[in-house]
Amino acid sequence: MAVKIRLKRFGKKKAPFYRVIVIDGRAKRDGRAIEEIGKYHPLSNPSFIEIDSDRAQYWLSVGAQPSDQVRKLLELTGDWGTYKGDKNAKSTVEVPAGKVSAEEQIKATADAAEKLKAEKAAEAEKAKKEAEEAAKAEAPAEEAADEAAEAEEK
Repeated sequence: MAVKIRLKRFGKKKAPFYRVIVIDGRAKRDGRAIEEIGKYHPLSNPSFIEIDSDRAQYWLSVGAQPSDQVRKLLELTGDWGTYKGDKNAKSTVEVPAGKVSAEEQIKATADAAEKLKAEKAAEAEKAKKEAEEAAKAEAPAEEAADEAAEAEEK
């Protein structure tokens, strides 16, 4: 059986969106898929492309042949280069303005957590120094009060 990776069309007239599927090569365009491995929305600006890299790599490794359009999508996501052995293959998929990619979002979250931890440590250090200074200031005041009390008793 010749297995293909191709697009399955959804949507209404002049408003298509697609799913990237693995299917028997003899099946209809919108026939029953073996597995769905991604999504593609060409009309959004920039185009939305989401492909499960692990599953795409698996199906390519067992001999599934991508259609021309799917091959171009795989080149954009970096999966085709990875399959061909390019160690420097990276995703060049554009994300919409105002949104960040998952990797950047994870990095930003980690940076924010690290910054928050540093701020809390600085506040704790500042509070510790203030407590030490207050203790030092109270010690002479207590000694003076003790001396005043002793002087009154005499």
